[in-house]
Amino acid sequence: MQPIQLFALASRQAEWLSVRQEVVAGNIANASTPKFRAKDVVPFDAELQSVGMQMARTNSAHMELAVAGGGKVALEDADLTNEIGVQESGNTVSLSKEMAKTGEIKGQFELNAQLVRSFHSMMLTAVGK
Repeated sequence: MQPIQLFALASRQAEWLSVRQEVVAGNIANASTPKFRAKDVVPFDAELQSVGMQMARTNSAHMELAVAGGGKVALEDADLTNEIGVQESGNTVSLSKEMAKTGEIKGQFELNAQLVRSFHSMMLTAVGK
């Protein structure tokens, strides 16, 4: 049986969300560190664009499409906001923006989990369980 691509995509997004939460937590932890630059991950849309749709390989001689970046989540400097800009200490972390990101990450993770749960239920219904 061929793997279901939705599960692979949901797994990749969960990994991306986990990395993003770790980066945001690091930003919050370093909110008072002099010259610390806030970071964020490349948006998941860019991850989707880099992967594209893959055809199933039914023979080992078929060409394989590699995931751009080796499947790693890329980091970038976070955009500066008008709210905080660069502080006197050189720090660029905006606590309110980082806290908003944590809420956004939580909502995306819950949506991801609900979609996987629903798809799993549909598959069980299809096989008569």
